Amino acid sequence: MSGTSEGPAPAADLDRGAVTESNNYASPRTEPLTTRTESPAYRSVFTAAPLAMAVVDREGLVVSANDGFGALFGSAPEELAGRLAADLVDLASDARTWHAYREVLRGREARLRCTRRLKHPDGHSVWVQVSVTPLGQDGCVLVCLTDISANRELQGRLRHLQMHDPVTRLPNRTLFFERLTATLEAESYEESGTGRIGLCYLDLDGFKAVNDTLGHRVGDRLLAAVAERLTRCADEAGYGRTSAPLVARLGGDEFALLVEDSTGTEQLADLAEAVLEAVQAPFDLAGQRVSVSASIGVVERRAADTTATALMQAADTTLYWAKADGKARWTLFDPERNAHRMTRQALASTLRPAIERDEFVLKYQPLVGMEDGRLRGVEALVRWNHPQFGMLTPNRFIGLAEEDGSIVPLGRWILRTACRQARRWQVDHPEEPPLFVSVNVAVRQVWDSDLVADVAETLAETGLAPHLLQLELTESAVMGSAGRPLQALQALSGMGVGIAIDDFGTGYSNLAYLSRLPVSVLKLDGSFVRGFQYESDKEGAVPPNPADEVVVEAMIQLAHRLGITVTAECVETSAQASRLRRIGCDTGQGWLYSRPVSPDRISELLGPRPRAEEPLIGNS
Repeated sequence: MSGTSEGPAPAADLDRGAVTESNNYASPRTEPLTTRTESPAYRSVFTAAPLAMAVVDREGLVVSANDGFGALFGSAPEELAGRLAADLVDLASDARTWHAYREVLRGREARLRCTRRLKHPDGHSVWVQVSVTPLGQDGCVLVCLTDISANRELQGRLRHLQMHDPVTRLPNRTLFFERLTATLEAESYEESGTGRIGLCYLDLDGFKAVNDTLGHRVGDRLLAAVAERLTRCADEAGYGRTSAPLVARLGGDEFALLVEDSTGTEQLADLAEAVLEAVQAPFDLAGQRVSVSASIGVVERRAADTTATALMQAADTTLYWAKADGKARWTLFDPERNAHRMTRQALASTLRPAIERDEFVLKYQPLVGMEDGRLRGVEALVRWNHPQFGMLTPNRFIGLAEEDGSIVPLGRWILRTACRQARRWQVDHPEEPPLFVSVNVAVRQVWDSDLVADVAETLAETGLAPHLLQLELTESAVMGSAGRPLQALQALSGMGVGIAIDDFGTGYSNLAYLSRLPVSVLKLDGSFVRGFQYESDKEGAVPPNPADEVVVEAMIQLAHRLGITVTAECVETSAQASRLRRIGCDTGQGWLYSRPVSPDRISELLGPRPRAEEPLIGNS
C-alpha cells in the first residue's frame, strides 16, 4: 500500500546519515530492544492490538509490524520488515512533516501526529491518523495508524450538506464565496490562465407571483428546474475549456454563474444570452405550465483589480440596472453609470447635513413684461455649492430630496430666503415697483408639512406682502389636486399668494380644472416656445409650423378669459419674443433676458428697458 498526498514531495529516500546522528543523543541501554520485543507478553499485546502498529528503528526502517499494520498495506507483517516507514505512510510528501519525523527519530521531538490518505493495493483509499512516538533510549519509535475513513466520509457528507442548497442541490452561498475567494487569490491566477474572472448574477422575474398563486411547493420545483437548465448552460459553456462555470444558488430566486479564467466580455455575453433563452422556455411542473424570465447582471474584469466584495457589489448593481431597464435582459457593468450612481448615493447621504451647513444658495432668473420689457419679478432657483462636486443645479438633487423627505426643510429654507431677498430689494429700491418672487413647491411639501402655516409665518417674519409671493407647482401636481393639497392651495390663494402652474402643456392639460383651481398664472412649457425660433432674416431658416402659434394663442386667450396671466419659459431669441408678444403673452423668462444670477445683479436690472426684446444681461 502506498501513500498519496496533495503537497510537493521532496526526495523519498531517508537521510540515513542524518538519522544515524541520533546515536549522539541516545544513552547505552542495559537491555536491547529485541530482547523486550521478543518477550511473549509484548508480542501478544503487539499482535492483538486493535491499532495498526509498527516498530521503526533509528534509521527509519520497519523492525516489526502487527497484523493490523500489514492489513492496511495488503501484505503480511513480516514482508514489511526492512521497508522505509516514511515511504509506506507517506511521511516525505511535505517538507514540514518530513522534518518533524526526522526530529522524532533523532530524539529532538516527543511526538508526531498527522493525517494521511493511503491507497490500498486493491484500489480503495483509507484515511489514517498517524502517530509516531519514541519507545525508549534505543532510538526506535512506534508508528500507530488509526483508520479514520468513516469519520472523514461523515465529515465529507456533512460538509456537502452544509455547502449545498437542499432544494436545487447546487452549491450554496457559503461554498460560492469560498470558491470565489480562492479564485481571487494571487497564486490562483498568476501561475496560469487568463488572469480574468467573470460573473453572471441573475434573478428570476415574477417568481414571487408563482409562489403566491401556485404555492411554495411548485415554487421549489421551479427553482430545481431552473437549476438544471443553468447547469446545462454551464456545461455547454465549459465544453472544450479547462472547466465549466460554477453554478450556485445564492438565496431565494437568485443564482450565480462564476467563470474562472474568462476570456473577455464576449464569453460572458454568450453565457448570459444562453441563460436567458434557457430560462424563458416554459416549464412543465407536475401538470402546471409555468413561464418566467430572468434579469442578469454581468461583470467581467481582471482578477488582480478586484475583490470578492467589489465583484459582488458590481454584479448586484448591474442586476438592478437590468431590472430597471425592463427585465428579461442582461446588462453589462458600466463604470461610468456606476460612478453616477455612487455620486447620487453620496449626494443623498449628505443632503440633510448640507442644509444645516448652509451649502445651498439661491440664484434668481428675471420674469420680464413682454410689452414694455420691464422686470416684473424673479424665479428663485436653488443651487447646491457642494464641497466635492462644485455648484450643482436642481436636477442633480431635487429628486433625491423629494425621495428622502429633505425637500421639506430645504423648501422651507428656499421660501424664507427668497422672501427675505424680495423684501430687501423693495426696501433698497423704493422708487421702483416691487418685484414678486416665484418659488417652486414640491407636492411632498404640502403633504409632509403645514405649507400654509410656513408661508404665513415667513410673510410675517420678512414683512413681504402676500401678492409679491408666487408659488409654482407642476401641472401634474396641481391638476390632480384633491383633499389636503387643494385645501392648501385655496387657503394660500385666499391669503393673496399667487399660484402658478409650472411647465403647463406637458401633462394631461385638463383645462376643466382651470376653472375650479385657484390658479393665477400659467407658465407655458419651453417645448411650445422652441417652435417659435424662426427668424426670417436667417438664410435657410425653416418656417414655423402655423399650428404651434394657433395652439399657444388659444391657450393664452383661454387663460385670459379665466383671469389667468401667462408666462412663456425658455425665451431665447428676439423672434420668439416678438411672436409671443403679438399673440398676447404677458411675461417671458429665458436666456434672451438673463440666465439665473445673483441678487446683486438683479438690483442692477431694476428700471425701465428701452426695447422689450433686448436682453437684460444676455448670455453672460
